[in-house]
Amino acid sequence: MDISELAASSNYPAFAAVLAVLALIDSTSFGTLLIPVWLLLAPGRVHAGRVIAYLGTVAGFYLAVGVAVLLGAGTLLERYGDALDSRPAAVVQLVLGVALLALSFRFDGKAAARRAERRGAGAPRPDRLSRWRQRALGAEADGAVATRTSVLPLVGLALAATSVEVATMLPYLAAIGAITAADLGAVPSSAVLAAYCVVMVAPALLLLGGRAVAAHAVDPWLRRLEAWLSKNAAEMTGWVLAIVGVLLAVNAWGRLG
Repeated sequence: MDISELAASSNYPAFAAVLAVLALIDSTSFGTLLIPVWLLLAPGRVHAGRVIAYLGTVAGFYLAVGVAVLLGAGTLLERYGDALDSRPAAVVQLVLGVALLALSFRFDGKAAARRAERRGAGAPRPDRLSRWRQRALGAEADGAVATRTSVLPLVGLALAATSVEVATMLPYLAAIGAITAADLGAVPSSAVLAAYCVVMVAPALLLLGGRAVAAHAVDPWLRRLEAWLSKNAAEMTGWVLAIVGVLLAVNAWGRLG
């Protein structure tokens, strides 16, 4: 039984658990975890309001995109549901699944590191990034609060990060498809999507709380997490592509059989 069948079976506790797992997978992306960790590693006291503004923008953006896709998906199913269940559609799905699986092999960590090194000459200097982070968080280089700095740079960063990676958030797209199949209605479906987005940013919020309460204990762990995410971001993307590709291909093969 795939996630769409699980939704249609009215087994809502299991359906909610699957959505929570998908949301936690999405929570490890560049925009939902790596950038928040980088913000939390700024020296001095934690600027919780600024980080929450960033995470709120991320969650709000994904919710808006999700509701738009959800409404469009419902209309699409009403008009073309029979065509989407046809044999040609299954063939297209099979090809897409195989293509995603093949694409996943491109996301090799060593190859990505070599490409990053080749682009490194034009990358911003670390000290410049650090100064920008301090200004965006409303602090000066010595950690003093800058009262007149705007939160707009962080909002812009959140919108830029989510706009770049939204098409790669395949678990989120799978969740939207499952919610559409569950046929919950517009308002309940939007509420489920809102809960999904909250779970998606929950790990970063927990890290924010830990940084605010016990900075000395949490900071070394944050630095290790940042290093691990930076090193393995390509592999994680590859694994997501591979898993979604296999699921699409297996489902399509079963329909063709």
